[in-house]
Amino acid sequence: MKKLTAYDVAQIALLASMIAVTGSFKLPTGIPGAEFQLSAPLAVAIAAVFGFWRYITAGIIASFILMLLGIHNFINFEISMVFRLVAGGLVAILGPSLPVLLMAGPAGTAAARWVLALTLGIDAWPLLVAALPGMVYSVLLVWPLYKTLQRVKTIVEAQYGKHKHSHSV
Repeated sequence: MKKLTAYDVAQIALLASMIAVTGSFKLPTGIPGAEFQLSAPLAVAIAAVFGFWRYITAGIIASFILMLLGIHNFINFEISMVFRLVAGGLVAILGPSLPVLLMAGPAGTAAARWVLALTLGIDAWPLLVAALPGMVYSVLLVWPLYKTLQRVKTIVEAQYGKHKHSHSV
């Protein structure tokens, strides 16, 4: 197993913070129960730029932070993890092409809503319909977020080297 460097720990912590902050705000869409979280397209972009393992690690840390702050509960954790495994898994398996990135967020959301319906013992269709506006926002925002994170990563690595001054933790 690869040793984590200080660079790795700092990067994962920063990614977890970004996911937690964007996951704590829900933007209204005008339809009850259909609020949008910017964390969905950001999560897909993180998985595409930084890789599945960094993404899933940062996502788990973000979920624990949100639970400790009382913003999320175990159901939110379940929904988040299903989303992460499906959306991040698609990016990991199929690669970060435009069609995959556009599909990953809605697929993760649909899977998470289906699992939520099973957990609550209710029909999934109302949950899926309510999620449609958020899926559209995810499709519209994932590519610009992906390109932005790619650029930031390139600049940071060019400026500081890709682990050049890192110490093992």
